[in-house]
Amino acid sequence: MNAQTAQQMLAKLERNNQTMTTIHVFVDNARYHHAKILQPWLDSPERRVKLHFLPAYAPHLNPIERLWGVMHDWVTHNRHYATSNQFTEAFFDFFRTSLPAKWPEFRDTVTDNFRVVSLKEYKVIWG
Repeated sequence: MNAQTAQQMLAKLERNNQTMTTIHVFVDNARYHHAKILQPWLDSPERRVKLHFLPAYAPHLNPIERLWGVMHDWVTHNRHYATSNQFTEAFFDFFRTSLPAKWPEFRDTVTDNFRVVSLKEYKVIWG
């Protein structure tokens, strides 16, 4: 990812969402999001994309970071895997089995508004 591909992704987001008057995009502080060559494009009056920057490091504001913490507690902390295949299997088992089965137990640790979603139910937009 670089400034050019970030701009291409944001332009595609605008093209694919013609009915939206404003498109709010929450981004991290990667250098390409702040690139000088991206600014004229973002500042043009016809732009509907508005970038909102997350704090530099605030895992408590980012539910995925809290979920990663729960995953590490279950999969990596105080555990050893003899092979990468065993580690991979434990990782996927957590997300496929343990997380859905024990979601009420995990929910408050992650956040009340975070939920397990299925790719069958939602459209995932990639750049």
